[in-house]
Amino acid sequence: MKVSLFVTCLVDNFFPDVAEAMVRVLNRYGVEVDLPQAQTCCGQPAFNSGYVDEARAAATTLLEAFEDSDYVVSPSGSCTGMVHHYYPELFGHDAHLVKSAESLTRKTYEFSQFLVNVLGVEDVEASFPHKVTYHPSCHGARLLGVKDEPLRLLQHVRSMELVDLPHAQDCCGFGGTFAVKMHEVSGAMVSEKADHVLETGAEVLVGTDMGCMMNIGGRLRHEGKAVRVMHIAQLLDEGIEIGKAGVR
Repeated sequence: MKVSLFVTCLVDNFFPDVAEAMVRVLNRYGVEVDLPQAQTCCGQPAFNSGYVDEARAAATTLLEAFEDSDYVVSPSGSCTGMVHHYYPELFGHDAHLVKSAESLTRKTYEFSQFLVNVLGVEDVEASFPHKVTYHPSCHGARLLGVKDEPLRLLQHVRSMELVDLPHAQDCCGFGGTFAVKMHEVSGAMVSEKADHVLETGAEVLVGTDMGCMMNIGGRLRHEGKAVRVMHIAQLLDEGIEIGKAGVR
């Protein structure tokens, strides 16, 4: 099986270790991963700000970059949701591009979604001896519908105490350009989210979107709290290595 990595802007520029963790986990299941160099932004920031022509121009590069890919896998439910829900609308003026957008939609998956629903993997034989809480990102859970898949992966991790996050469904306040345009509201939302994380007593906060993890993690650091923030791919990757060492 050959998979193309849709690395996303945040991961490419700020969290490349997330992409590296994804590749190692996928390689473990015989998946060959490539990284098409032509890919750029999915166009979501421009689209959400009303710059439709600019969003369409950015999105066109993804159609071209992944045209020959069998599967496309992303570390972001938000960017994957953009492809699934808005690309056909974005290219509605051009039948050929709509066809390309629909093709990309059918083969594009968020990381945990691909592991569970395509590869049929729920137990990666990981061990992670820590207390962990999980934040479900809005776009991943509500827009893309990825709800159970991350939890099914986390529930199979050995030696890990997975605790519920109070008001987990509440937005962290990031929302891409929302955090810039409505920074006071965004700041209040992430402050509340950080308080809920601390209520759990968790050592680690895990999620599927680095926008949310960056936002919540930044607030926790601002408050001087030593909560480790990880993408689910990083936790699974690290946990696999711990499991190999015999920790149960």
